[in-house]
Amino acid sequence: MAKLPGVTLSFSSLIKAYAKLQSSLVQQVKKLASSMSQATPGQFLLVQFQMAQVTQIGESISNLISQVNSVINNAVRNQKTQ
Repeated sequence: MAKLPGVTLSFSSLIKAYAKLQSSLVQQVKKLASSMSQATPGQFLLVQFQMAQVTQIGESISNLISQVNSVINNAVRNQKTQ
């Protein structure tokens, strides 16, 4: 867990925030889909933009997990050689 003055960040809180963001987006898509005839181009573009943001955040989390796995693998590999 990283600690800065007034800031606490954990993997658990990161995943919870991402899940909440995803859930919110799903609700917006459902709302937009239920009233397609009343949807404006602006609403549609906003949802598309938000979907792109959620995708980028998901990829960033995936990259973070991959980097942590790499660090762990290297640490284990270094222990075996000693």
